[in-house]
Amino acid sequence: MPSTNISTALDTGATTPTLRRPSISSTLTGSSSDSPASPISIPQDGNGTAAPSASLPDAASYPGQKRSLAGIALRAFCLGAALMTGVILAMALALLPWMQTRTMTVGSGERTAATMLLAPLWRLPFFLAALSTFHFLEFWITARYNTQATSVDSFLLTANWPAYAIAHLAAFVECFIRYTLLRHAPHVLSFVPVLPLPSRTTVMLAGLVLVVVGQAVRTAAMVQAGRSFNHMVQHKRAASHALVTDGIYAWLRHPSYFGFFWWALGTQLVLGNVVCLLGYMAVLWRFFSVRIRHEEQLLVRFFGDDYVQYQKRVGTKIPFI
Repeated sequence: MPSTNISTALDTGATTPTLRRPSISSTLTGSSSDSPASPISIPQDGNGTAAPSASLPDAASYPGQKRSLAGIALRAFCLGAALMTGVILAMALALLPWMQTRTMTVGSGERTAATMLLAPLWRLPFFLAALSTFHFLEFWITARYNTQATSVDSFLLTANWPAYAIAHLAAFVECFIRYTLLRHAPHVLSFVPVLPLPSRTTVMLAGLVLVVVGQAVRTAAMVQAGRSFNHMVQHKRAASHALVTDGIYAWLRHPSYFGFFWWALGTQLVLGNVVCLLGYMAVLWRFFSVRIRHEEQLLVRFFGDDYVQYQKRVGTKIPFI
């Protein structure tokens, strides 16, 4: 799962390497900054006044650096392509039964069998679209509201690698097997006679609500925290960091964690996964339990009784944390 942080981010205190900005002379003439610069013709407007020269990009914006413009563009393009692919395929597969009914002709029995196999698989491209939206918003919200902390890593595509990728791959595989090889199998909990099980449609709709609410809460938390939000756990309080206790933080002590926890579980309900739902629940609970405990030790140290009182007043809304 991605490495996230709450509103009161604390600086890591690590020394940031100084990135040297290329000089105009070395960039335009091919010489190093230690060599004498060749004369550069300064563009002028019609009145003979020197026009303002365009500033060169910061060194961190070059390929391979932490704010690589090329890297950002490529990731944004790929996420956009994945989002559109997911949305279009999910809609096409979900509407497949309706479209077949409208065009039913002789020999439709074969097409009906194919439709019954393909239609439930709309869940897979939906999951792809949800993931693409999540990772794009992680970068965009950070870039918009905490520009100084933004880097290529803000997409969170490689956070907690490779466990994060393995978890989502497992979710795809379980859903595919459930609705293809095991599509005629009885409900995994059908042997439990205690309470009537909710219908698959009810479970799916509940999952959709959790996905939307979880994403909205996480995004709102990042927007409200602004420069106090950082994806990395930090250990030194910066001047820009403040204890945010109003707005959504008046209801949730760790809204970004709350959002991701329920968003992730919602995706598994939509997919109809049982094994991954239980796995996500256990892994995420342990991850956030440890992380929140660690962060709150730092927050108490930096904000003292203000945070202690806030801690007593506002819960996480994540069970048993």
